[in-house]
Amino acid sequence: MQHDKILQLDAVIHAPSRLAILSILIGVESSTFAYLKEATGTTDGNLSTHLTKLESAGYITIEKMFVGKKPQTNCAITPAGRSAFENYLSQLEQIVKMQRGSDQ
Repeated sequence: MQHDKILQLDAVIHAPSRLAILSILIGVESSTFAYLKEATGTTDGNLSTHLTKLESAGYITIEKMFVGKKPQTNCAITPAGRSAFENYLSQLEQIVKMQRGSDQ
């Protein structure tokens, strides 16, 4: 892997909060807004902004519904999001291997 490949990491995923969100969603069918907020330590507004960016990229779906009389927002990773996340992890692994190879 060339050093310039580091600059090709998916910027949508690379933000720490979005990386955390996708790391959670990759392992579950879906997650509530409330759980994501608590797990990532973000505020309502900050989480909403990150979710919107992920949804705009086609990486997640957002479904709003009512449970009883309370509104609930559920988020799920899409096949495109799963693929992008797996590609991102693969690129990180290549960067780590490249750095370990240059240390020897």
